[in-house]
Amino acid sequence: MGADYPGEFEHMLMLVILQLGDDAYGGRVRGQLTELVGREPSAGALYTTLQRLELKGWVSGRQAVGSTESGGRPRRYFRVAAEGIAALRRSRTALLTLWEPVAGALDEA
Repeated sequence: MGADYPGEFEHMLMLVILQLGDDAYGGRVRGQLTELVGREPSAGALYTTLQRLELKGWVSGRQAVGSTESGGRPRRYFRVAAEGIAALRRSRTALLTLWEPVAGALDEA
């Protein structure tokens, strides 16, 4: 069986989680994704994908107690696991390998 690569949205979510570090909770991840790439996922799509990433072992989540900042609601914070970083590296290597021969052609188009 070949290596498993993250899909586009999974890839984006893991990169945003890495950027946010300890502040990577659902609402913040969604806001950063919207701000940086203009993609505004529904809450359902976001949390379904985060759950799938957890099942793959690429992301881990932890529940935090509610605070005044969150209006008393508990937040779930995420971090990219070592397996997720490995998947991102595989994907990056594969994409760069595929892009290299066509990069010049795209510049000319």
